[in-house]
Amino acid sequence: MSSDEQPFNLSVPQDTLDTLAKKLALATLPCSAPTTYTDSEDTQDWTYGVPRPTLQRLVHHWRTSFLPNWREHQQTLNAFPQFTRSIEIDGHGVFTAHYVHKKSEDRQKNAIPLLFLHGWPGHFNEASKLLPLLTAPPASADYPTFDVVVPSLPGFGFSSAPTKTGFALPQYAEFAHKLMLDLGYNEYVVQGGDWGRHIGLCLAHTYGPKHVKAWHTNYPRAGPPQLLRNPLLWLQHIVTPYSAADREGLKRMQWFRNEGTGYSAIQSTMPQTLSYGLTDSPVGLLAWIYEKLVLWSDAYQWGDDEILTWVSIYLFSASGPATSARIYHEVKHSSRSQELINIWSPVPLGLSYFPKELTPVPKM
Repeated sequence: MSSDEQPFNLSVPQDTLDTLAKKLALATLPCSAPTTYTDSEDTQDWTYGVPRPTLQRLVHHWRTSFLPNWREHQQTLNAFPQFTRSIEIDGHGVFTAHYVHKKSEDRQKNAIPLLFLHGWPGHFNEASKLLPLLTAPPASADYPTFDVVVPSLPGFGFSSAPTKTGFALPQYAEFAHKLMLDLGYNEYVVQGGDWGRHIGLCLAHTYGPKHVKAWHTNYPRAGPPQLLRNPLLWLQHIVTPYSAADREGLKRMQWFRNEGTGYSAIQSTMPQTLSYGLTDSPVGLLAWIYEKLVLWSDAYQWGDDEILTWVSIYLFSASGPATSARIYHEVKHSSRSQELINIWSPVPLGLSYFPKELTPVPKM
């Protein structure tokens, strides 16, 4: 077990904050996109991307309210029990792993070790509202309790980034697995969404069932049944009409494929070119991420401070805001990763269905 664990507290240097204030003050926004709607922010047209009035208001709030009070937001982030430690990945050297490690508050129960994996544009903070529910369930409820580990994936948040090509799904899985072993969890379960789903499946295939006992995803990814592989399921699929919810889910998937995948094409081909804009322009970074937070979620009402905290974790990340995008390029160009995305694993799988997920596949 690695013994170099250190407590982690985020502390953004004042000169970094001063530079950010200058950039926000000097920000130049493009003209508004064509729209068939009114000028009211509540009815802004997102067909072309983030509406100018919406972003203009967020930038103003960032400059005049959020940034001057950054130390308070930083203190809120530091309320989570966070740590760093060194993890060596075969062929890629030693990484600094940043993670939240929140243990169950009920030590009378046998807590289940849970590895929580984010995707893009996610980070460790997306687990913040779940931690109390997972580690301190109501005493009156017969719920399991968990020891929760939420790492920043390499290149995200406050973990270091890969410096060599070839860091794809097997390496992300190795990183996560070694972290759990170092923390003393020889057996554990996994939750993953987006890239966390792909890494979770890779973990189940590679390290289960000896270590990975079960895995769960809110991002079910599957094609229709094939006649030669699953004849009975294929027949059931052919003769069973889709429900209204299934049809809405398919419409959602089709919209995403037609209108929402431009970011992926860029990040999986030339992420370094994009990185200059995301690194130099905080407003550009805000727009790039904010679009996904709004269009990829349900009717959740994002607060301005919540949005800016989310983006700040990228802006102040250990290796810069753009290294996270490289996962798209590495996985696209890794034949093994392409196999692992759709591989079968005997490890028990749990699925959650959310109607506004990007892949709400029909229930079989």
